[in-house]
Amino acid sequence: MANPYPHKYPDSRSGHLLHRLYALQEQFLHISPESVQQVAAEFNVPVSQVASVVEFYSFFYTQPRGRFHILFSNCTSCGYLLQEQNLMLMLCQQLQVTLGKTRQDGLISIDETSCIGMCDHGASLLVNGVPITGLNPDRIAQIARRIATETPVADWPTEWFAVHDTVHQRNLLLAEQFVSGSALQRAFDQGAESTLTAILQSGLRGRGGAGFDTGKKWQFCREAPGETRYVVCNADEGEPGTFKDRLLLHDHADALFEGMAVCAFIIGAEKGFVYLRGEYRYLLPHLHAALKGRRKQGLLEQHILGHAHFHFDIEIVVGAGAYICGEESALIESLEGKPGIPRIRPPFPVTHGYLNQPTVVNNVETLIAAAHITVHGSAWFKSVGTEKSSGSKILSVSGDCQLPGIYEYPFGVTIQQVLDDCGAQNARAVQIGGPAGRLIGAADFHHAISFEDVSTGGSFLVFGQQRDLLAIHCNFAHFFAHESCGFCVPCRVGTQLLKCHVDKIANGRGTAQDIAEMKQIGQLIERHSHCGLGHTAANHVLDGLQHFPQTFTANLQQHFTARFDLDQALEDARQITQRDAAAHLD
Repeated sequence: MANPYPHKYPDSRSGHLLHRLYALQEQFLHISPESVQQVAAEFNVPVSQVASVVEFYSFFYTQPRGRFHILFSNCTSCGYLLQEQNLMLMLCQQLQVTLGKTRQDGLISIDETSCIGMCDHGASLLVNGVPITGLNPDRIAQIARRIATETPVADWPTEWFAVHDTVHQRNLLLAEQFVSGSALQRAFDQGAESTLTAILQSGLRGRGGAGFDTGKKWQFCREAPGETRYVVCNADEGEPGTFKDRLLLHDHADALFEGMAVCAFIIGAEKGFVYLRGEYRYLLPHLHAALKGRRKQGLLEQHILGHAHFHFDIEIVVGAGAYICGEESALIESLEGKPGIPRIRPPFPVTHGYLNQPTVVNNVETLIAAAHITVHGSAWFKSVGTEKSSGSKILSVSGDCQLPGIYEYPFGVTIQQVLDDCGAQNARAVQIGGPAGRLIGAADFHHAISFEDVSTGGSFLVFGQQRDLLAIHCNFAHFFAHESCGFCVPCRVGTQLLKCHVDKIANGRGTAQDIAEMKQIGQLIERHSHCGLGHTAANHVLDGLQHFPQTFTANLQQHFTARFDLDQALEDARQITQRDAAAHLD
């Protein structure tokens, strides 16, 4: 059989530990103890460090995967549940494979993964790292036939792999045609200090959700002691329901790279990184081609645009399936070839970032906005938005609506306006900012998307009247329990407890005591988790209890019931022993 992984990860110049592990996994379909020792020797790091990296990231495997390895998204928008049909189990049955295990002949393995950023395309999966969207029973059957005949993925219908980005609403950034080199030339003409002043005066704030002042971040890094500085683009949009960066990376990569270069010019950096989520691996050839083109144009590497003293280049590092790496300090840890566990702050990355050097970390949309501001000026950017939220916001709209896709609005647009534009009639609720964001009911649809009202990194999940909100909460609770990095007790244990309570209520075994415990656990997670992502892991439950209490209380039991179904819990033991006799504790 031909190489089952037709798309190599990074370019050959990169010597990143994650990339070396990927290469070994592509070769042997898993990472063996011998491979761990080999990588440790190659990178001159402890074996324990490499082993911990392999253990930490969900896209690395210590047991052989199938030559066809399929991961179904379990997102509420691009997940494998299609009405009453479970597409993942359907494929498992057709190929006679057990979920989560490699078939005995080594041909196929099937499992599920968190949102893969295809929420506007319906049910989706990754096959050997490449996305297939628009799944239905007929396509599942066709996939099964091709795997059964061992047809290489490269020979599957090309239309299966087409990822179309639909933009329904354009504003400042998406409507503007960017000219390569224009921002850099403008920066060179006016100087680093004046360019920084323009970014400060624009009021640009981080588009990832936290909303920190971008100009101040660059200024702090510029003024920090140290001779070496770095620019890092956070392209790890792992929040379920978010896919705007997918469009930006494909259609606006040049503006992104230029924004990074402008930042480098201001802070005095010579090296930049794009940390690309593993689910967007398919974008690598396009991004590498864009970088190659910029190098040919003299917009990267040495003496950029003839500037005697400005040298800057960009490397792409591919993540390996860890939601927590969207947090900037966890991302930096991953860049350094370690598990993505958030750092204790302060110090902050602007003074002690990558390799303990001053580092700017901004997301894709922020850096693209900075490039446009450099060209057009701060007044252009401030001409739209609100007093405290300058410019526009790009939203990833999906769920129960007629027109899912990308929408760009001036800050200040109401939730109701977005619902009207995307064809979401009679919506029951909207989850803004993903599971870590805010759950908004119809009574609050008049609120505005802005930093001073409802802030979001870009996810806009619509839930219609027919949606089972309790099933949504179950999905979110399982997501956070799975994606917790495990560093701190409040998040590691608290998310598991929340998952158990939500499951118990969903199974009809919950009581009022479970509601009380969920509130208490949620508040503990919110107050005492180690990082910002941990602080928000209970948001969906706390919002749900406040705005949609009937979702949890409709089927409560009046008296105490066990947290789990003992009879069901013993089913595995019955199968192992092949004994069908009842086994109960009376």
